[in-house]
Amino acid sequence: MAAPHVLVLPFPAQGHIIPLMELSHCLVEHGVKVTFVNTEFNHGLILGALATRESNLGGIGLVSIPDGLGDGEDRKNLSRLTNSFSKVMPGELEKLIGRINDDARGRERISWLIADVNMAWAFPVAKKFGVRAAGFCPSSAASFATRLRIPELIRDGVLDEEGWPRWRGTFQLAPAMPPMDTSEFSWNRAGNPKGQPVIFQLILRNNADTHLAETIVCNSFQELEPGAFSLFPGVLPVGPLFADSGTPVGSFWPEDASCAAWLDEQPANSVVYVAFGSFAAYDTAQLIELAEGLALTSRPFLWVVRPDSAGDERYLEQLRRRAAPRGRIVSWCPQQHVLAHPSVACFVTHCGWNSTMEAVRNGVPLLCWPYFTDQFLNQSYICDVWRTGMKVPLPPAADGTKLVGRDVVRGKVEELLGDVETKARALALRDLARRAVGDGGSSRRNLRRFVDLVKGSAS
Repeated sequence: MAAPHVLVLPFPAQGHIIPLMELSHCLVEHGVKVTFVNTEFNHGLILGALATRESNLGGIGLVSIPDGLGDGEDRKNLSRLTNSFSKVMPGELEKLIGRINDDARGRERISWLIADVNMAWAFPVAKKFGVRAAGFCPSSAASFATRLRIPELIRDGVLDEEGWPRWRGTFQLAPAMPPMDTSEFSWNRAGNPKGQPVIFQLILRNNADTHLAETIVCNSFQELEPGAFSLFPGVLPVGPLFADSGTPVGSFWPEDASCAAWLDEQPANSVVYVAFGSFAAYDTAQLIELAEGLALTSRPFLWVVRPDSAGDERYLEQLRRRAAPRGRIVSWCPQQHVLAHPSVACFVTHCGWNSTMEAVRNGVPLLCWPYFTDQFLNQSYICDVWRTGMKVPLPPAADGTKLVGRDVVRGKVEELLGDVETKARALALRDLARRAVGDGGSSRRNLRRFVDLVKGSAS
């Protein structure tokens, strides 16, 4: 019997690649052959970060297809990116599957496609080749449920036909789910409002193709989102997904391994960790206020400032000087291992789902500063349902500025670190997460079910 051969396709963004890479490592550990498909642009970033030209990543084969955009085009413009890959990538995926199957000569042909649910256009492509399909949800189950419930939201008068809210307020899809503000649907907070129709139409097309997936796997766990999973009992939560130390997960930038030694020098439960993921960008004035606010706390802090988010090198050096002597600024770091370090006291975060799950897994309280898409919904989970963090208060619109001042930053960090009940709730949630992925836990059982499903297709 040949080993099953799975083709894995993420949405082309860092926060989607990492959890699918983690799931891929789990499959490889269970004897499944995995070929991971990135866009050519992201493929180059990953190989560059690894400082290698090898096409293999910890047993995972890496291949690439074009996204339709040219060199130098802005791939952080989500509407432009999605409009381009929606036209180009289906045909390119067909050609890739054909090449792989032709080369296999009857052995190790593609048996499964696991695609990000945001790339559900790939499921019809798989069916053309007789390839079985599974979806992967890299966001919360609540976010996924909200997208699938768009027809009901339109019917009930929450949304108009274009996806915009008909009224301002909060609602819940189900008990135990986070309250949602109608101004913060992910498809309406994805960047330039002019690009909203492209994003919304992609979601509707993805929803229409989701039924072609035999199962949906989610990076969450049953006990974390019982309300959302009650709406879709067939979804398999297998999280929190985690990569062992040293296992590559497809980072776009080289990780600064010296973080660990610096953290070892800090007192237990003392460090403020600050990171805003791979997309969030704040202007110079805001970064200065954040730097000054962190300095005012008189606590050690570790701050990730991406190479593409701080302007020129002179400005980044200015931030580094301002951070000294207590603070340390790095361009990228092994975040899961940072959050697991005993010196870390709290996490100032954009509330991306990966960061949220990594904090949950390690019992770290969160100071929430969402930037776009589903991050506002994740903030609602953190602050309103689990109560393991606090919100950074944004200035009122009438104030004429979106700047969060240094005194606000200092005050909220100190408030969070002084709240023993929030810390206790974070630790209790950590224990639930660890039980879920431990022997006999709900996520461990679901992962075994999924592996058995995939391996059962080999012949």
